[in-house]
Parts: sequence; C-alpha cells; structure tokens
Amino acid sequence: MAAAGKLSTFRLPPLPTIREIIKLFRLQALKQLSQNFLLDLRLTDKIVRKTGNLTNAYVYEVGPGPGGITRSILNANVAELLVVEKDTRFLPGLQMLSDAAPGKLRIVHGDVLTFKIEKAFPGSLKRQWEDDPPNIHIIGNLPFSVSTPLIIKWLENVSCRNGPFAYGRTQMTLTFQKEVAERLTASTGSKQRSRLSVMAQYLCSVQLLFTIPGQAFIPKPEVDVGVVHFTPLIEPVIAQPFQLVEKVVRNVFQFRRKYCYRGLGMLFPEAQRLESTGKLLQLAEVDPTFRPCQLSLTHFKSLCDVYRKMCDEDPQLFAYNFREDLKQNKSKNPNKEVHQESCGL
Repeated sequence: MAAAGKLSTFRLPPLPTIREIIKLFRLQALKQLSQNFLLDLRLTDKIVRKTGNLTNAYVYEVGPGPGGITRSILNANVAELLVVEKDTRFLPGLQMLSDAAPGKLRIVHGDVLTFKIEKAFPGSLKRQWEDDPPNIHIIGNLPFSVSTPLIIKWLENVSCRNGPFAYGRTQMTLTFQKEVAERLTASTGSKQRSRLSVMAQYLCSVQLLFTIPGQAFIPKPEVDVGVVHFTPLIEPVIAQPFQLVEKVVRNVFQFRRKYCYRGLGMLFPEAQRLESTGKLLQLAEVDPTFRPCQLSLTHFKSLCDVYRKMCDEDPQLFAYNFREDLKQNKSKNPNKEVHQESCGL
C-alpha cells in the first residue's frame, strides 16, 4: 500500500481518454511503421509498476505514440519524463499531457535510433558503474520494426558505457514481440536460444516480466507482446569488444541446426579453415558437436577469448568476412553458385 501512496502523490487532472485522443486527432496506427496502440491504462500502469519505484526518477520513454504509457509514468510521481517521438501526428496529444503536468514532461521530435541522450539529464545523476543503477529508467512500447536494431544498439552502448549508459547501469523496460522477448531471455539448451539471447545476457540481467495478449492493442497484432526488463551487469560475462563478441555469436547461430564447428569455421579463410577451427575449439575446450543452442555463456566466453588471441596473432583475421569471400568466389566461378547455396552458404 505504501507504493500505491507514492504513486498518488501526483495525479494528472481529468483528460480525454486515449481512445478519445485518437479520435480527436484522427490518429491511425501505420502498418508500415508496425505501430500498435495500447489503450488499457491498467496494462500501462502494470508496465510502469513492474519497472520499479519511479518516485523522483528521470525517465526516457521511446515511442510514446498517443501517450498511454506516458500517462502512467507521469502518475508515478517522476521528477521528469523525456519522450522522443518521430511521428508528428502524436505531438499535439503529447503536448496536451505536457500542459497538464507543468515541468514534468519534455517532448522531443526525433528518432530514437539517432537521438543523443548523453546530455539529456542532469550530470548529477551519474553513478559509477560499480554502484547501484542511477535514478534513470528507459521505458517503451517499441514498434516491432525498430525493436531489434534498437536493443542491439543499446547493448553496444552498454558494452561501451556510453549513450544512455553514460550515467551508469541505466535500467530498461521494453516491449517486444513475444517471440523476440523469449529469445532475449532464453536459457542454454532452449529452442528459443539465439544470437539475441547471448548478446543480451552476457551484458545484462534480462527478465521477461509478463506477456500482454495481442487483443489488448489497436490494431491487434498477429502476435502477443512480452515486457522485458534489462539491468546491465557490473562485469560483462565476456570481457571482449562488442563487435568481436557479435561476430563470433553471429557466425555460430547462422547455422543454428548444424554442429557449432560449422559456423565457427566461417571465422577463418578457406585455406586455413579446418586447422584454425580445430585449434579454436581445442583451446576453448568446446565440444565441436554441440549445437549453437547448447553453448553456454561460459562456452562463448572461452571462444571469444581464444578468437581474440588468434586475431592478435594475425591482425588481418578479424577483418575476414566469409560472405564477402563467397561473393568474390561466385563472381570468379559462377558454376559453383548452385552447389554453395545448397550447402546453406
């Protein structure tokens, strides 16, 4: 009940409902932007509640749309809410919320993929990485079309401790298609285990909070939606550059139904592929007949550490891209194209 009392410290005055806002400004979700509106304030309140205590917090909301989650955040008694919205159609409705919460809501017309948040909040909020997370939260009901590239971008920011994470271990609560949410949180051995699982979990504690049925959205998407919470780890499981980890993980999972040595072999030029792949697996102490989904974070740590040493010994190795090599070979010998494609290349 104490939490409920804190939430009631500030309440928005009576306003048109989200459904009325949509009618008033003639808003329609654009299919090409994979937009879906969440109108049920009980669900938007639940998202905000699951985020944690937001009293006097600074919140960055991505893709607020007509402002459903925005209202719930403002009612959580935050110090300031910054929203970044690309679609100009939503700005008048958001301005209505800003007028109803003087000094609380800051609206930026921009793209979350390019917006620079490093200086958006007071410098006094910054924390050492080893300390508790700063009183800053990222919350968003993400359009499906940008959710994966955005979380990959933010995971790289976590690795480099820049962007939203220049303030410290900023926490994120975000929506994804249920399938993507399950991949982000999938454990070793799970059929949902994927590149996203490893990339998220080596840098963050990742938790699937709850699932929202598709019928709660307008228009109704063909899938349900998962709400996922991220807290950056003090120490990443893999202490290697993000691009190196991403390259190893991507190569492993591109042949997800094959033995792991198949994808790992693509890290090396054809002339040395067999020998170098064997060396990598032996030094990393990884069973070459494991499937990608069977590889734990510890396995990936060993593989990345050994691959880094091999790259240090051969400075040209990291730049090798087997797909570029394949394109060149195809152009030189087009008769091999059918055979190569049949092998899954």
